[in-house]
Amino acid sequence: MKTVFIVDDSATILLSISGILSKAGYAVEKAANGEEALRKLQGGVKIDLLMTDLNMPGMDGITLIKEVRKLPAYKFVPILFLTTESQQSKKVEAKAAGASGWIVKPATADELLNTIKLVIR
Repeated sequence: MKTVFIVDDSATILLSISGILSKAGYAVEKAANGEEALRKLQGGVKIDLLMTDLNMPGMDGITLIKEVRKLPAYKFVPILFLTTESQQSKKVEAKAAGASGWIVKPATADELLNTIKLVIR
């Protein structure tokens, strides 16, 4: 079973996405912000995909991606940006930080699952 780690400061988003993923047969890890996510990853949580929001209090998604890419175990784990931002400049910045792809919220369950299937190994 593949594990998807969702990082979002919205409890509603965490709940809805984890529900969609669980029904589709994925194991789900969750964190409410970048700092919590980084602590879990440094603690050895094994994941196959990281999905992170951009705008979160404390550590934003781009900073989280940069920090995750410094960890040897997660250098090549796919990372999807899940955000309401649709500006090209943010996409470029996320890609430069190490993001594998981009999903604009709100995404349908099909959009979410199809994108995950494209990037997860």
